[in-house]
Amino acid sequence: MTDLEKHVNQPGRAKLVKNVREKINELGITYIYFQFISVTGRVVGKGIPADHWERTAEKGFQLVYGATANLFLDRHNNYIGYGPEAMELVGIPDPETFVQLPWDKRVGRVFCTCFRNREERKNPGGHLTSDCRGNLRIFSDEFKDKHGLELRVGTEPEMMWLTKNDDGSPTGKGFSKPFCYHIDQFESLRPVFMKVIEYSKAMGLDMIQGDHEDAPGQLELNWTYDNVLRNADRLSTYRQICAQVARENGLIACFMTKPFMGVSASGCHTNMSLWKGGKTSVNKLGNKKLPGVDEVFSYVSGGTNTFMPDTKDPQLPGKIGLQSIAGIMKHLPALTALGSSTVNSYRRLWDQGFWAPVYADWGYQNRTCGLRVSAPGRFEYRSVDSMHNPYLLGAALLKACDEGISKKMKPSAPESRNIYEAQKAGKDVKKLPLSLGEALERLSEDEVIKSALPDEMYKVFHWYKNDEWEKFLGATTQWDLDTYLDCLP
Repeated sequence: MTDLEKHVNQPGRAKLVKNVREKINELGITYIYFQFISVTGRVVGKGIPADHWERTAEKGFQLVYGATANLFLDRHNNYIGYGPEAMELVGIPDPETFVQLPWDKRVGRVFCTCFRNREERKNPGGHLTSDCRGNLRIFSDEFKDKHGLELRVGTEPEMMWLTKNDDGSPTGKGFSKPFCYHIDQFESLRPVFMKVIEYSKAMGLDMIQGDHEDAPGQLELNWTYDNVLRNADRLSTYRQICAQVARENGLIACFMTKPFMGVSASGCHTNMSLWKGGKTSVNKLGNKKLPGVDEVFSYVSGGTNTFMPDTKDPQLPGKIGLQSIAGIMKHLPALTALGSSTVNSYRRLWDQGFWAPVYADWGYQNRTCGLRVSAPGRFEYRSVDSMHNPYLLGAALLKACDEGISKKMKPSAPESRNIYEAQKAGKDVKKLPLSLGEALERLSEDEVIKSALPDEMYKVFHWYKNDEWEKFLGATTQWDLDTYLDCLP
């Protein structure tokens, strides 16, 4: 059978498809968004009436291959990744991701896996390698089969709520003042974040904490960690929720990394650990009846956290944790292309003094490093911002950990000093790439991290991001005008 046929006929799927029909009828859903994730993390797909659920669950829908690259043109007016002559992908819904939209309960949402067209001459019905969500599932399963370990991830998505003019354009101001952890400024955004929390709970996000960060209108809301794929789905869902709440409140939900200079940018620290075993259970999150299938509201817990200390030193991670750190540290420059994936990302790294990680080192609770042990049994990968694609980064972290574990690598000694002070004392510490162009070069040289973007995925990503970098290099900006307009005579 083809990959597509195997996916449609996998054990237990027919029952899940039937469960979705029961939810459709129970909740009165009449329309469904069938969505997948593009190279930049954008949510794309089609809308189909719920009457056609069973047929779409079996046959899927077709959409141009170029949708995986947002159907964007490069600076030479060529479609990125795939031209108009290319076949159309087949999107097959994953029924375990079905949930109702709380802001319009007539509408449901389901994530999809993408496949090559059934009529392709080469690998018909094969997995579409430019489907980043499908890739992450494959790599996560392979990692578990090889090591008996599951990657669990928790993200800390910072973003800003901006005001806008009557025509919808940004005013250039955040809604609140840039006072970090200030309850009064947090309170000023209460109508916004309470609605975000309400919608999040209705879509399976177990919200655990939040605060006002130190940029105008900047909030961070967190939910319980889970396996890497479900967490990536929840981050994508959270972004959709914020966009909807912004529409309802006349604001802009801004995930751009650095819209303002002189204040903190929006990071998205990624906390990670590798586990053996565990149990998955449903968390209803206060819903009397679940507005979606059980899997959407499921979380894994328990088992053995292999990152926990296994010596008398309470700070030193266990053997597998140290090996994983070594793998990540080796590939930190290439990983930067995925964690800091836009031209604007590097405004965060250049605007010094705001705790952004620019050095390729690791330590305990040390925010001047690119990777820190944030708590016993947990690493915080810091060189990642709010614009990143969590499916690409998750796959790359799996590849880096796999090499570290497979080769029994050992990291350098952890740095406990402020990295700037350590440098003054003579320590030679390499900086992370400080531009998108440099990061893309480091990625092109790193076969391990490139393997997280197999075949067409790397082609699409490199084409898209290299074009973004070249467009920036060829653009005249306001800075150019301010700096050079009157410099002569």
